[in-house]
Amino acid sequence: MRSLPLPLALTARISPVAVLACAGWALTSGPLTSAQNTDAATTQKPPSRSQSAPSSTAVSKTYASAPAPCAGVAAKTVASLVPGAKTEGKEIPSTDTTLRRTCSWNALKGYDYRWLDVSFELMDSDEAAQASYKERVGDKSGGGAVPGLGDEGYSVVNLATEDKQQTREGTVFARVANALVVVTYNGSDFETQKAPGTDEINKGAIKAAKEAVAALRAGAKS
Repeated sequence: MRSLPLPLALTARISPVAVLACAGWALTSGPLTSAQNTDAATTQKPPSRSQSAPSSTAVSKTYASAPAPCAGVAAKTVASLVPGAKTEGKEIPSTDTTLRRTCSWNALKGYDYRWLDVSFELMDSDEAAQASYKERVGDKSGGGAVPGLGDEGYSVVNLATEDKQQTREGTVFARVANALVVVTYNGSDFETQKAPGTDEINKGAIKAAKEAVAALRAGAKS
């Protein structure tokens, strides 16, 4: 059996560095004022709505922390999607694990290479998550909606070729309240230099995304 080097594109993916910068935002409100002239007490106007009512911009986040990503996909699913990989996975270092956590699995079995990663990303609000979701979907045009995946879901599959070696990669985005679940799944055959079929990659990525969304929701209830 001959040994073939990994293409540069795949070699780069084996050790990804995920960095997410999340900017916080602060809420401020001015102190209420009261009338000082006692002679005008009977004609004093009642406090305005903006003074008496609580701030309408206060945010209650459904998800305050990211779950353990390597537990987000069942071991049997990992074994099926990434044959030969250690099912416990490897968590990728993050600048802030309360905001973003990622787990990766990859293996070369014979000439077949597979890569899977799952990320949980938390935003300050549902609106912020919606904006991020919309932006990412726009950057990955050519795919389609995935009904029943979180509050909204999307998948896309692309084929890349480098030095005659094909790699097919599927990406799935799912928004659940103020959280985003991002799944990447790809594969190559180094003997034939062909890539797995679109259907195989797409279904595998969606399966992993559904399990990750379920794990996120279960973590919020525990």
